[in-house]
Amino acid sequence: MSNRIKGFTVTLSQDIKDEDFESIKIALSLIKNVIHIEPSIVNVDDHFNRERVLFDLRNKLYDLIK
Repeated sequence: MSNRIKGFTVTLSQDIKDEDFESIKIALSLIKNVIHIEPSIVNVDDHFNRERVLFDLRNKLYDLIK
């Protein structure tokens, strides 16, 4: 028996402007069986998390160099 897929999560390589989202939304809506597309808006927690990841990565790289 095969599994059924109910949806996808897509992560962008960088944040995009609202205006650019519209063209991506149109393109995604052309894919068969796509019925709903909703953007995930960047908030302050995203910035904190990104900085924390960079900080941890820098520390690990520093430890490796030591």
